[in-house]
Amino acid sequence: MNVDRAVFALAGTMVLVSLVLDWLVSPYWLLLAAFVGANMLQAAFTGFCPAAMIFSKLGLKPGTAFTCGTAVR
Repeated sequence: MNVDRAVFALAGTMVLVSLVLDWLVSPYWLLLAAFVGANMLQAAFTGFCPAAMIFSKLGLKPGTAFTCGTAVR
């Protein structure tokens, strides 16, 4: 597991948890999904991702997102 995959796994898990809590508890839980989406959008433009920094400090190795089996230049 590298940092990229861990961030994607965390974001996906948070969105799914948000949807389940919306269905079972309250529609206000959709704000969690909105927060996750907004954080992913700002990370795409700024390169700043708090979750990636935490996973990096926990010792996960860096990865290259979306290489799709092609060589990175």
